[in-house]
Parts: sequence; structure tokens; C-alpha cells
Amino acid sequence: MAEVQVKSQASLYELAQLYCERGDLLIALEKLKEAAATYRSQQDFANFLKCQNMLLRIYAELEDHKAINSTKELLQDLVIKEELELSSKTYYSLALCASYKRQHKVAQEYLEKALALALEKDSKEDICYAIHGLALVYYAQKRYEDALKEVYNLQVFFQLLPLPELMLSSRILNGLIVRDMGQKEQALDIFWQCYDIVKSQKNLYTYLHLLYSMGSTYQDMGHHDLARIYLMLAKRSIDPENLRYLSRRVDARLAAMGDADQSDYDLVFDRSSNSLIERKKGKIDFKNQFILLDLLRLFLRNPGEVHSKEALVKKVWRQDYDPAVHDNKIYVTIKRLRKMIEPDYDKPKYIFRAKNGYYLSKNTKVLFQAEGTQ
Repeated sequence: MAEVQVKSQASLYELAQLYCERGDLLIALEKLKEAAATYRSQQDFANFLKCQNMLLRIYAELEDHKAINSTKELLQDLVIKEELELSSKTYYSLALCASYKRQHKVAQEYLEKALALALEKDSKEDICYAIHGLALVYYAQKRYEDALKEVYNLQVFFQLLPLPELMLSSRILNGLIVRDMGQKEQALDIFWQCYDIVKSQKNLYTYLHLLYSMGSTYQDMGHHDLARIYLMLAKRSIDPENLRYLSRRVDARLAAMGDADQSDYDLVFDRSSNSLIERKKGKIDFKNQFILLDLLRLFLRNPGEVHSKEALVKKVWRQDYDPAVHDNKIYVTIKRLRKMIEPDYDKPKYIFRAKNGYYLSKNTKVLFQAEGTQ
């Protein structure tokens, strides 16, 4: 009976992986949660962590920062309460949490520990994941030479250990690194090699990310006609409910070339004029409203992310939080912002209060007009 149950959970994980590959992340999410719950009840923490790693990738694509925070708390609780071994995979999972929250230095520390443990146990697969994680974090920090070095280190391991998904991911990362180092023609050569691999693997999720990488590279080279072809192909193939992060990036690139349809969005922010277009209210001018403008930008960048009072004071007022000074100031400022952007102030649809802060509804469709690159 136990053997049947183990096979059942393995099947759920594999099914979730297939749904991820075809871009159906919301369905994959439910399958993974079910598998993870059973693995945890069986105290099979190796497979439980494998589920958490894939869940974190899905949460990042869905821009569900609350779920990312909850996952980090869950992992930390398991370490304490269940005496979960601080294995390489555990540190790798914690690093993903930190990286998705843009805490890249913290993520780097976790990954260095993950690599040290993997080397100590001579687990080549864990070594590969730790190195790949380091390459991603270095890339996010714009430490391109360091990132490239780690990608090349991976090539040595791939000669001995076939990890198709990680091999493809590292190759695409290689293209992004050399592109951002100014070697755009070389980046395109790498992307075309990846394109041939994706065709044989039939992975829609990676294919769409690859189309975006190619389109954005052509755009950076000034080839806007080619950029439009690849970006529009990606846009027409993307389900924005499943691939929110990628959808937003594609739209930002198209908007920079004047190809976005503003009617598809709830809020359109024009960086050049510091103005906002709300679907019903129309244009809202934030000229000389510097505090409100900084607060608005903070919310628009990450719909669904809860910002604590401490974080708001630090990022908007550039001060250390003092309840006696700032509580009323935050309340009044949020109220002013709501009055400016909410179509119905008494029934807000954008800005909400959470237990520990404020957030912009994750269902809000945001477009940054004439946004540059990513």
C-alpha cells in the first residue's frame, strides 16, 4: 500500500512538471501542493523539498510574493520543529526564496552553503543546482564575469551528468549574460541553439521565455521589426493568468516600441510625464506629488506584494520607522493615493490593507509606458 502511495505522489509531481512545461501553472500548483502535503506527512523531506523548489518557481512566475514569504517561513519552521537536516537542497530552497524577494546577497550566502555541503557529500546533482543558483544570483547583481564563470563550470559537470532541464536553463542564462555584456550577436547564436533544443523537448514554458529573450535582444540591437515578430508571437501564446511575470515583461517591451494596447490594462504609468491612466478615471497627474509618486511606483512594481509600515517608511520617506511619527502619516498618504486612483473610494479595487502592511491587488493589470529593458 505504501509503495502505491509513493508512486502516486511521484506521478503527481511528474504530472505537475508536464503542466509547467505547457504553461498551465495554476493546475501544476494544485498537483504540487497535494504531492507536497503527502510527502511531508510521510516525512519524506527530500521529495518535499523538490516540490517546494518547483512551487517557488511557479510563485515567482505568478508574482505571488505572499506565497514566497509563506514558503520561507514553512522551511524555517521545519528546520526547527521537525529538525529537518540543513542539506544542500534545503539551502538551495531558501536561496530561491531570498532571490525571488530580490535579497540577492542573502541568496548568495545560502547558495555558498549549499555548494559546500554538496561538495562535502560529493553529490554532483546538488553541486550543479548550487552552481546554477550562484550564476543566476551573480547575473541579477550584474556580476557578469562571475556568472559566466559559473556557467562554464557547469559545462564540466554536464559532460558526466545529464540534467536536460538544467542544461537548457544554463545555456539560456549564458545567452542573457553575454547579451548584457554587449555581445548581442553571440547571444542570438546561443538562443538559436536553445531554440533547436526546445523544439525537440516540446517545452512551451521555456519556448515562450526564449521568444522573449530573442525579441528583447533584437530590440536592443535596434532591429524593431524582428523584435515585434518574436515579442508578438510570445504575447499571443501567453496566458497572462498563468504567466504573469513573463506577460508583464513582454508588454513592457512592446510598449517601449509603441505596440501595447492600453485598453487591456487597469493602470498605465507614463514614466516620462509621471502620470497615470486609470481605466475609468482617465489621466491622473502626479506632478510635484513626490511622496505619492514614490508610493505609487512601489505598489505598481510588484502587485500582490505586501509592504510593511517599516518598509514603506524606509523606501518612501527614507527614514527609520517610528510608530508615533509615521503611523498617521502612512494612513493619510495611503488615503490620499486611494482618492486619486480608485474609481470608487468606498469600494477600493487596487490598494488594500493586510495584517502587516499594504499592497496593490495582484489582479491589477499594470503597464509601464515606455519602460526600458529587463
